[in-house]
Amino acid sequence: MMHNHVKKAVVLGATGGTGTVIIAELLKRGISTVAFGRALPKLEQFAAKLGNPAELILKTGDVFKPEDVYQAAQGADVIFHCASVPYHEMSTKLLPMGEAVMEAANRLGTRVVAIDGIYPYGRRKDEQPISEDFPKNPHTKKGKVKLEFERMFFSPRWSRTERMIVRLPDYYGAAANEASYLGSTLEAIAAGKPGMFIGNMSVPREYVYLPDAAVMIVELALREEAYGQNWNIPGAGTISGKEIVRLARAASGRSKPVIPVGPIGLSLLGLFVPVMKEIVEMLYLTKEPLRLSGRKYERLAGPIPATSFEDGIRETIRAIQSRQAKAL
Repeated sequence: MMHNHVKKAVVLGATGGTGTVIIAELLKRGISTVAFGRALPKLEQFAAKLGNPAELILKTGDVFKPEDVYQAAQGADVIFHCASVPYHEMSTKLLPMGEAVMEAANRLGTRVVAIDGIYPYGRRKDEQPISEDFPKNPHTKKGKVKLEFERMFFSPRWSRTERMIVRLPDYYGAAANEASYLGSTLEAIAAGKPGMFIGNMSVPREYVYLPDAAVMIVELALREEAYGQNWNIPGAGTISGKEIVRLARAASGRSKPVIPVGPIGLSLLGLFVPVMKEIVEMLYLTKEPLRLSGRKYERLAGPIPATSFEDGIRETIRAIQSRQAKAL
């Protein structure tokens, strides 16, 4: 297997859910890493949390400006595109952001790894885990925009850069923020407050623990033969919302009610928080969940790291509680 020699990487969207864990994994492997984000205080806070490692370089800029990305990625071997846009801005902002990143990468001849989700696949055919060549037939607005992103990303326009898309199911972990459906649920349980759970609580679904995802993503990014294609990043199996809540309560030692929220509740919340209204069309995934097959990954890179839900949720609750305690 050809491991390419990655000495330097840039992570766009450095302080988001996937950005933070990918940076931690790159640093663990001794790779000099540029954390790119909009706000310097946020980047500095993140660097302090990691103990201000010497291999971490902080760069601010606007991911929508090719010049900013170009400047930040000087001398880098790979760009991790972890920057995201809120659901309600996806149709207008996802493609312009992606094009800015690709323009910069193409000028530099730098490889790009884009982090994405499962929306372009559309509805499942049955309960079997799906492979990377499952037909993409999205029926939702967000799925369609994401499929457009994929076409733009792999377009022949960018002839000087090699690229890959890694696809994650729902994720959880200490770094997971508003972008994850489980984020607010686990925050509430950790704080001992009543919480809400988005969608159906009885149907088992796939979730990936973010530190596991980071290992897989970096592993693929270091392999030349992984470029030019899509990769699934599966979780450690499936789990129902009820079971997640049970494990999280056990870890936090607190037991306030957690209420499932469906289309009506989300539409009402959407009057105050625009993102909530946008989740409604994705609720089909909470009733007929898609599962990702990791066979292609295993063939290339070996066993899939799979932290058990019990351990992953316990670690997550502890990390959230220690953050909440510091904030007080």
